[in-house]
Amino acid sequence: MLYDKARIHVVAGGGGDGCLSFRREAHVPHGGPDGGDGGHGGSVVFICDDSLRDLQSFKRRAHYKAKRASHGEGALRHGADGPPLEVRVPPGTQIASWDGSTHDLVVPGQRVVIARGGAGGRGNKRFATSTRQAPRLAERGLPGEEGWVDLRLKLLADVGLVGLPNAGKSSLLARMTRAAPKVAAYPFTTLEPVLGTLEGAERQLVIADIPGLIEGASDGAGLGHDFLAHVERTRLLVHVLDLAPVDGSDPVANHATIEAELRAHDERLAGLPRLLALSKADLVSDEQAERAAQAWRERLGGDVGVHVTSAATGAGLEALTVELARRVPLLPAAGDAIALPDVPTVEHRVFRPAAGRGFSVQRLADGVFRVDGEGVQRLLMRHDLENDEALAHVEGRLRRMGIISALEAQGFAPGDDVEIAGVMFELHPG
Repeated sequence: MLYDKARIHVVAGGGGDGCLSFRREAHVPHGGPDGGDGGHGGSVVFICDDSLRDLQSFKRRAHYKAKRASHGEGALRHGADGPPLEVRVPPGTQIASWDGSTHDLVVPGQRVVIARGGAGGRGNKRFATSTRQAPRLAERGLPGEEGWVDLRLKLLADVGLVGLPNAGKSSLLARMTRAAPKVAAYPFTTLEPVLGTLEGAERQLVIADIPGLIEGASDGAGLGHDFLAHVERTRLLVHVLDLAPVDGSDPVANHATIEAELRAHDERLAGLPRLLALSKADLVSDEQAERAAQAWRERLGGDVGVHVTSAATGAGLEALTVELARRVPLLPAAGDAIALPDVPTVEHRVFRPAAGRGFSVQRLADGVFRVDGEGVQRLLMRHDLENDEALAHVEGRLRRMGIISALEAQGFAPGDDVEIAGVMFELHPG
């Protein structure tokens, strides 16, 4: 069974706490602060691994947590960073993060950081100044990012076989490659995509047998809604059309139905190069098959190659194989430069957004206020408010951020209660 969907929960490691320490050794009566910083928490990194083929491993394990960093120590010893947690996924995996971002991993070795580890806290040595030579405060490490991640595998195939159920796609794949899909005389025999490798004289092609599509597949009818996504990665489509449907349906209408569903799912699919394989030619006379092929060539034009095929007798498969090798372009070799048309060369830099600096002040009752904002929440998480020196430091930061002024504009008076990040405390700004 092909597992092409998974939902997992990832947690990055928390940062280490800074150390509150003072230098103590013989004959040094006034040793200064020497607390080291905490390390940075381990991040959760997804890596594209060519040895994997589906998302089956995520069905057995849904929670992934990176290790936290070590705390700082005395003698200016900084804590070790937490090791990154590497999560390996097969090529073609699309990752949708909880923040709305989407990442496609298609090249083996490609990496993307989904959850960043928490920052480490600063030791008391970092707070020493000319006027505060013995600081008795240190920062706590911040927790790492966490959330639910949706994984979706879209098969990486050169050629995709599409068509109505029971059109002969599986038989065609079995005859052209060494794949062994289930073949039976009833619709929806194929319940999951099947891959096969076509061996050519100078190259190999990966062919995907996509489960049968029906009218309304792009809206979720039948099996198409789940498997249309696998068509997106292909570089050429082979529309397999039954020459003599057993239900007596019109091949022209059947062809239009599949093309409409592909276009409704993604307009890009309408522009993919195509071949038309008229299957089950052994069930009609040679004259009927040739007349049908000529009619389809006139209907589709010269851009779409039309081939009369029979998986039972092997007729037309050699010509189809040659046409596939000719139509599917070669991918550039690893390390080769890819020519970009008239694109100026620029230097790219990565800028990561800092913590949000905006905040809001709300008066809950007389003498009770609430402050919301990412930056102020991170400030409270870093410090122990039971420590008088740390509380004074926090009050100074709140004033420089403009929060004290905003509170006073709402009627705040020294000694009133203020709630920040779920912590209620009395604020006495000096």
